[in-house]
Amino acid sequence: MKSKIAVAILMGLISTCAFAQDKLGLGFILGEPTGFTVKYWLDEEHAIDGAAAWSFWDGDGFQLHSDFLWHDFDLLDAPGDADGKLPVYFGVGARLKFRDDAGRNHDENETIFGIRAPLGISYLFEGKPFDLFAEVAPILDLAPDVELNVSLAVGMHFYVK
Repeated sequence: MKSKIAVAILMGLISTCAFAQDKLGLGFILGEPTGFTVKYWLDEEHAIDGAAAWSFWDGDGFQLHSDFLWHDFDLLDAPGDADGKLPVYFGVGARLKFRDDAGRNHDENETIFGIRAPLGISYLFEGKPFDLFAEVAPILDLAPDVELNVSLAVGMHFYVK
Protein backbone atom coordinates (compact mmCIF):
# COMPACT_ATOMS: atom_id res chain seq x y z
CA MET A 1 0.00 0.00 0.00
CA LYS A 2 2.78 2.44 0.92
CA SER A 3 4.59 1.84 -2.35
CA LYS A 4 1.36 2.57 -4.27
CA ILE A 5 1.01 5.89 -2.43
CA ALA A 6 4.64 6.77 -3.15
CA VAL A 7 4.24 5.93 -6.86
CA ALA A 8 1.02 7.99 -7.05
CA ILE A 9 2.74 11.02 -5.49
CA LEU A 10 5.76 10.65 -7.78
CA MET A 11 3.54 10.38 -10.88
CA GLY A 12 1.68 13.50 -9.76
CA LEU A 13 4.96 15.41 -9.48
CA ILE A 14 6.06 14.24 -12.93
CA SER A 15 2.75 15.12 -14.62
CA THR A 16 2.67 18.55 -12.96
CA CYS A 17 6.20 19.24 -14.16
CA ALA A 18 5.38 18.30 -17.76
CA PHE A 19 3.51 21.61 -18.12
CA ALA A 20 6.31 23.74 -16.65
CA GLN A 21 9.28 23.06 -18.85
CA ASP A 22 10.77 26.54 -19.19
CA LYS A 23 11.39 26.96 -15.45
CA LEU A 24 11.83 23.30 -14.58
CA GLY A 25 15.05 21.79 -13.24
CA LEU A 26 15.48 18.01 -13.03
CA GLY A 27 18.46 16.46 -11.33
CA PHE A 28 19.97 14.48 -8.52
CA ILE A 29 20.60 14.94 -4.83
CA LEU A 30 23.46 13.21 -2.96
CA GLY A 31 23.84 12.80 0.78
CA GLU A 32 20.92 12.42 3.13
CA PRO A 33 18.78 11.73 1.12
CA THR A 34 20.16 10.42 -2.21
CA GLY A 35 17.97 10.27 -5.30
CA PHE A 36 16.17 12.45 -7.83
CA THR A 37 15.18 16.09 -7.40
CA VAL A 38 13.02 18.61 -9.21
CA LYS A 39 12.82 22.41 -8.88
CA TYR A 40 10.26 24.73 -10.42
CA TRP A 41 10.78 28.51 -10.34
CA LEU A 42 7.54 30.40 -9.66
CA ASP A 43 9.17 33.78 -10.24
CA GLU A 44 12.60 35.43 -9.85
CA GLU A 45 12.89 34.70 -6.10
CA HIS A 46 10.49 31.83 -5.29
CA ALA A 47 10.57 28.17 -6.19
CA ILE A 48 9.11 24.82 -5.24
CA ASP A 49 11.45 21.86 -4.98
CA GLY A 50 11.00 18.21 -4.25
CA ALA A 51 12.81 14.92 -4.15
CA ALA A 52 12.14 11.22 -4.43
CA ALA A 53 15.12 9.69 -2.73
CA TRP A 54 16.56 6.98 -0.51
CA SER A 55 17.16 7.97 3.11
CA PHE A 56 19.76 6.18 5.21
CA TRP A 57 19.34 7.98 8.53
CA ASP A 58 17.29 6.40 11.32
CA GLY A 59 16.56 3.22 9.38
CA ASP A 60 16.63 2.93 5.59
CA GLY A 61 13.60 4.08 3.66
CA PHE A 62 12.20 5.80 0.62
CA GLN A 63 11.57 9.52 1.16
CA LEU A 64 9.46 12.11 -0.61
CA HIS A 65 9.81 15.77 0.29
CA SER A 66 8.77 19.11 -1.11
CA ASP A 67 9.55 22.69 -0.03
CA PHE A 68 8.54 26.25 -0.83
CA LEU A 69 11.78 28.27 -1.20
CA TRP A 70 12.69 31.97 -0.97
CA HIS A 71 15.98 33.04 -2.63
CA ASP A 72 18.11 36.03 -1.61
CA PHE A 73 20.37 37.07 -4.49
CA ASP A 74 21.91 40.04 -2.64
CA LEU A 75 23.42 38.27 0.36
CA LEU A 76 26.49 36.79 -1.41
CA ASP A 77 28.42 37.66 -4.55
CA ALA A 78 29.73 35.00 -6.93
CA PRO A 79 33.45 34.34 -6.34
CA GLY A 80 36.14 36.00 -8.46
CA ASP A 81 35.27 36.72 -12.07
CA ALA A 82 32.36 34.27 -12.10
CA ASP A 83 29.36 35.45 -14.12
CA GLY A 84 26.82 33.30 -12.30
CA LYS A 85 24.58 34.07 -9.35
CA LEU A 86 24.97 32.76 -5.80
CA PRO A 87 21.61 32.94 -4.03
CA VAL A 88 21.10 31.79 -0.46
CA TYR A 89 17.72 30.13 0.02
CA PHE A 90 15.50 29.09 2.87
CA GLY A 91 12.11 27.49 2.99
CA VAL A 92 9.53 25.30 4.60
CA GLY A 93 8.10 22.00 3.48
CA ALA A 94 7.07 18.48 4.35
CA ARG A 95 8.63 15.02 4.30
CA LEU A 96 7.20 11.53 4.11
CA LYS A 97 9.57 8.66 4.81
CA PHE A 98 8.53 5.07 4.24
CA ARG A 99 10.94 3.26 6.54
CA ASP A 100 11.64 -0.34 5.56
CA ASP A 101 13.90 -1.45 8.37
CA ALA A 102 14.17 -0.91 12.09
CA GLY A 103 16.14 2.04 13.41
CA ARG A 104 16.59 3.66 16.80
CA ASN A 105 14.07 1.38 18.55
CA HIS A 106 11.33 1.95 15.94
CA ASP A 107 9.14 -0.62 14.27
CA GLU A 108 9.88 -1.72 10.76
CA ASN A 109 7.76 -0.35 7.92
CA GLU A 110 6.64 2.83 9.68
CA THR A 111 5.62 5.90 7.75
CA ILE A 112 7.16 9.07 9.16
CA PHE A 113 5.73 12.55 8.58
CA GLY A 114 7.78 15.66 9.32
CA ILE A 115 8.17 19.38 8.63
CA ARG A 116 11.39 20.50 6.87
CA ALA A 117 13.13 23.89 7.06
CA PRO A 118 15.87 23.86 4.38
CA LEU A 119 18.69 26.40 4.29
CA GLY A 120 20.98 26.27 1.30
CA ILE A 121 23.07 27.94 -1.34
CA SER A 122 22.91 27.56 -5.13
CA TYR A 123 25.23 28.51 -7.91
CA LEU A 124 23.29 29.49 -11.05
CA PHE A 125 25.61 29.46 -14.06
CA GLU A 126 25.24 32.38 -16.47
CA GLY A 127 24.02 31.13 -19.86
CA LYS A 128 24.14 27.46 -18.81
CA PRO A 129 21.08 25.27 -18.22
CA PHE A 130 22.14 23.89 -14.83
CA ASP A 131 22.81 24.81 -11.22
CA LEU A 132 24.61 23.32 -8.23
CA PHE A 133 23.31 23.42 -4.68
CA ALA A 134 24.12 22.44 -1.10
CA GLU A 135 21.62 22.45 1.74
CA VAL A 136 20.99 21.52 5.34
CA ALA A 137 17.41 20.86 6.41
CA PRO A 138 16.36 20.41 10.02
CA ILE A 139 13.31 18.14 10.16
CA LEU A 140 10.76 17.99 12.95
CA ASP A 141 9.14 14.58 12.66
CA LEU A 142 5.58 14.70 14.00
CA ALA A 143 4.34 11.16 13.41
CA PRO A 144 4.50 8.44 14.54
CA ASP A 145 6.79 10.03 17.16
CA VAL A 146 8.04 13.58 17.69
CA GLU A 147 11.78 13.67 16.91
CA LEU A 148 14.30 16.10 15.49
CA ASN A 149 16.35 14.99 12.47
CA VAL A 150 18.50 16.72 9.89
CA SER A 151 19.37 16.13 6.25
CA LEU A 152 22.52 17.37 4.55
CA ALA A 153 22.89 17.08 0.78
CA VAL A 154 24.40 18.48 -2.41
CA GLY A 155 22.98 18.25 -5.90
CA MET A 156 22.45 19.57 -9.38
CA HIS A 157 19.48 20.57 -11.54
CA PHE A 158 19.45 20.55 -15.34
CA TYR A 159 16.88 23.02 -16.68
CA VAL A 160 14.61 21.84 -19.48
CA LYS A 161 13.49 24.32 -22.15
